[in-house]
Amino acid sequence: MLVAAILWVGCAVAIVTAAVRSRHDVGALRIGRRSVAVLYIGAGAAVNAFFLLRGDDYAKFADGAYVRFVRDTWRDVVVPHHHLWIALLIAFELAVGALALLGGRRTQLGYVAAIAFHVALLSFGWGFYLWSVPMAWALSVLLRGELRAATTRPCSAFDQETEHVVAA
Repeated sequence: MLVAAILWVGCAVAIVTAAVRSRHDVGALRIGRRSVAVLYIGAGAAVNAFFLLRGDDYAKFADGAYVRFVRDTWRDVVVPHHHLWIALLIAFELAVGALALLGGRRTQLGYVAAIAFHVALLSFGWGFYLWSVPMAWALSVLLRGELRAATTRPCSAFDQETEHVVAA
């Protein structure tokens, strides 16, 4: 589906760009949060809900996995009950997207979950490395930025005026 691919690539570009800029631009953290939310809610949960409603069974998703356990478990556990498992995936993606938007520790928790998700995707085949490695890196950088922003204390009148930007 072309729309999903455009969403995924657009979100990935925005997330990686926000990560690169986040070290010197506090506004990049806000862009990162919004981009992660769009990726997980729009390009993740909504697209998977569409595929599920359309009748896709996800049977071939793990065919490229280089670990036999992943292929066999997917085929034996997920495929026969794909409605349940994909519904759980959709709920996870909605939660990560919502957490990303909430700020503070909730955003940090969402980023940790998103990083773990991207690391898990690596077991589904070498092709996922092209997506998951840059995304895990960018999410890690954004997480560090969120942690830094949470511990930064204002030390001047100018910082006090702009503190609300860091918290946003």
